[in-house]
Amino acid sequence: MMKMEELLKVFAPHRGDAIVVSGRANRHWDKISTLKNRDLSLGDPAMGGHASFALGLALARPQNKVVLFDSEGDLQMSLSSLSMVAEQQPKNFVHFVLDNECYATTGGQPVPNAAKIAYDVIAKGCGYSSSYAYTNLESFQVNVKRIMEEPGPVFVAMKIVPEIENLPIGQRAPRLGKTKEQAIADLRKEFGINN
Repeated sequence: MMKMEELLKVFAPHRGDAIVVSGRANRHWDKISTLKNRDLSLGDPAMGGHASFALGLALARPQNKVVLFDSEGDLQMSLSSLSMVAEQQPKNFVHFVLDNECYATTGGQPVPNAAKIAYDVIAKGCGYSSSYAYTNLESFQVNVKRIMEEPGPVFVAMKIVPEIENLPIGQRAPRLGKTKEQAIADLRKEFGINN
């Protein structure tokens, strides 16, 4: 298993100018990213909503690479998003799933059958162009450049160390570096979208 912050640091030099929807990875990505106007750290659009949101963004901006850092808990809430992505075949979409085998945001409850689920196999079966699974940082580091250069949709399952949060949600330090509204406004400004 990998530490989330370490894998994001390995990914960062290969980002290029991609739009990044950081999902649950925002707690670390906000400190690592150097292209803040291309980051959409939206918190929770709804549990299970990150993949559909990122797909819509990839379809709306086919000239821009879109990278999603999803979680297995979110993905399980909307497995149908995999078939939607596969049907649309966005060539500019890279879908990372950070799999810690638990619902870390809500206290660490185990994800059912977590150790046996092969999300990369599910994505490939749905029709993603390519899919990968990594359990160690070294293997990912060797392959991340190639992954980012492949035509999408590309799916990458990553086993990560859980970062369990036990404080009630209202008592936690804010994770978002800026509001959802500001993140969207910054992206619109970045691309010269005025309406």
